[in-house]
Amino acid sequence: MSSPIKLISTDFDGTLFEEYGAPPIPKRLVTLIGDLQERGAKWVINTGRDQSSLMETLAHARISILPDYLVLVEREIHVNEGSRFVGLTEWNAACTRDHAELFRRVRPDLPQLMGWVNTRFRATLYEDAYSPFCLIAGNNGDADVIHDFLNDYCRRVPQLAVVRNDVYARFSHTAYNKGTALAELTRRLGLEVDQVFAVGDHLNDLPMLSRDLARWLAAPRNAVEAVKHAVRRQQGFVSEYSHGDGVADALEFICQRAHAENQRLTLPTSG
Repeated sequence: MSSPIKLISTDFDGTLFEEYGAPPIPKRLVTLIGDLQERGAKWVINTGRDQSSLMETLAHARISILPDYLVLVEREIHVNEGSRFVGLTEWNAACTRDHAELFRRVRPDLPQLMGWVNTRFRATLYEDAYSPFCLIAGNNGDADVIHDFLNDYCRRVPQLAVVRNDVYARFSHTAYNKGTALAELTRRLGLEVDQVFAVGDHLNDLPMLSRDLARWLAAPRNAVEAVKHAVRRQQGFVSEYSHGDGVADALEFICQRAHAENQRLTLPTSG
C-alpha cells in the first residue's frame, strides 16, 4: 500500500536528533521513515547545519537509512545519488549569487550593527562562508533583544532576513529558507501540498511549517512556544513526546488520519 505522505521534511537538531538521547534518533522513528520510503515517500532533512557537520553526526547516530534529499544551511538543496549527496546546480547557483549580491549591499552597515551588539551584550559575532553576520548570544533573553534590533534593520533592506535558532542567528536572503527549499522539492517531485509532511521545533523552522507548503504539520513537545502555536493554529499536530519520539508519534497519527480520510473519499456513494 502506498503512503498518503510522499514528502517528509524534518528538521534535524531538536526535532529528529537529540544529542544526549540513547539513541539520539529513536529506532522507532528510523523504522517508520524507512517503511514510508519503501512505500514511495521521499525524506528530506531540512537543517541549518552544513553538510560535513550533518553527515558526521548521522554517521555517529548509526541509523540504517539515509535521506533522499538534504536542505543545508536552511537554503542549499542536495540530492542523494547513492554514494554521495550532489548539489542541485541551478538552485544552489542562484542561491549563492543572490546572497552575494545581498551581502554586498549589507557590508557597509556591519560595523555599526556589530558595535550596537558589542556595547550592550556579551555575544560572539563572526563571519562564515554563509553569512557576513553570524551571532551567538549569551542567552535567549539577549538573543530576543538582538533579534528584534536586527529585524528592525532588515525592514530597511529589501530581501534581508534574520534566521534564528535558539541563541544562534545569521543574515540570509528572504527567497531562500526551509520553506522555499521545501516548495522547490515539492515542485520538482511533481507533488501536491496535500502529500507533504513537515515537522520542526524552532524559529528557523517556521517558514516550512505552513499549510501553503505542507498539508500535514507537526511539532514535538520540546518545540518553542512560537512553533507550537503556529502548528496548532493551522490544525497541525503537537506531540506529547519530545524530539524523535514526537516525530514518530506525529507520523503515525497523521498517516492513520490521512488513510482514514482517503478511505472516506473513495467509498462508493449510496442511492
